Amino acid sequence: MTARVLVTGGAGYIGSVVVDQLLDQGCRVVVIDDLSSGHRAAVDARAAFAQGSIGDRALVESLLARERVDAIIHLAAFALVAESVANPEKYRANNVTAARVLLDAALRAHVRCFVFSSSCAVYGHPATVPITEDTPQRPVNPYGETKRDFERVLTEYTADRGMTAVSLRYFNAAGATDRRGEDHDPETHLIPNVLAAAAGQRAAVPVFGTDYETADGTAVRDYVHVADIADAHVRALELAQDGGAARGSHIALNLGTGTGHSVRQVVELARRVTGAAVPAQEQPRRPGDPPTLVAAVERARTVLGWRPTRSSLEDILKTAWDWYRAHPHGYRS
Repeated sequence: MTARVLVTGGAGYIGSVVVDQLLDQGCRVVVIDDLSSGHRAAVDARAAFAQGSIGDRALVESLLARERVDAIIHLAAFALVAESVANPEKYRANNVTAARVLLDAALRAHVRCFVFSSSCAVYGHPATVPITEDTPQRPVNPYGETKRDFERVLTEYTADRGMTAVSLRYFNAAGATDRRGEDHDPETHLIPNVLAAAAGQRAAVPVFGTDYETADGTAVRDYVHVADIADAHVRALELAQDGGAARGSHIALNLGTGTGHSVRQVVELARRVTGAAVPAQEQPRRPGDPPTLVAAVERARTVLGWRPTRSSLEDILKTAWDWYRAHPHGYRS
């Protein structure tokens, strides 16, 4: 595949792996990232880089013109649920308003292919599992609302202005590659916190809720390896560019494995993978956490030809543990 691609949020956990895969396929890549949560060291030296906001119209327009971009993969959203509840306007300003600036600039530059990093948070607390793409969208926090709302903007723009878009609603991104891993501050995801407990970097991993109606009482989630998620973005770009998706269409696809693992299962397997005790501390449920979130994955297989090949829980934990040991202080090590 040859393309000139703008990757927003390309210094982040998932974005940096997307950038690596695009470069390995021969694409020219330019990254824009404000580095509020990403890391400059996570961006491959082969990619062009600009620090700034997707809401900076002049910057975005100059990048699109100078780099003669063919397509955009958009991953530059704020993504902390608790922060979105505390500061919903911050999330709307970046995840919807600024993203619309990016979209308008793309149309003025005649960019007609757009891949959006969405989220299963658009579904909220679904009544049935596994969750299909036709499940009603009832997000329960501002973060999920902004993902849903920008998907609606994409539907409007594709119908009215001839853009082709693919939204990827992925479930729990996890794992690492040889070059890239998870380095957030604060860290809210289960697996890096489990590994931090294994390494003695935190006293214990919190287990929020032990009285759910699940097999062992803890919440169940569908974990997907970050390399598989990046592969789906590349496939979605190919679909939008090569005519596999009709011009003027907006397709939404789940990215998951179709299999869920409980918090207790993650902790127990981490003990075996790391050989460490991994202390766990039971705590009350967090408000709004559903008991089970597992994806129906047939549509992504059919439309993208995508299958998660690295997303066994053991592979996820092993790759994340290898990266953690090599980078005990994240990208600062």
